[in-house]
Amino acid sequence: MVPLIVFYLHIVGSAAAFTRRWQDEGVGEGILAVFFVALIFFVGWGMASFVMKIFMAPEGLGELFDRDSASLALLTLLESVFYYYYLRSEESELAGQE
Repeated sequence: MVPLIVFYLHIVGSAAAFTRRWQDEGVGEGILAVFFVALIFFVGWGMASFVMKIFMAPEGLGELFDRDSASLALLTLLESVFYYYYLRSEESELAGQE
């Protein structure tokens, strides 16, 4: 269940990134934003899986929260912090120009 929620959040986030960049810069920038989200997701998933292999057994904390689910949850947490600061810096730059 956790992987389904994480994948859904990433699909919604990719659509939001595409829409925002498409409205600001055009279709090309929207497509690049989707590729950027996908790149961060796949690279981050590999790194989070490696970290969780060190700290957690394969069965994890139960049937619903195994090691793969924990790595996806860790990835989502780290990505949310990254995207918060990444998008916040763009908004502050735009506010300073007006």
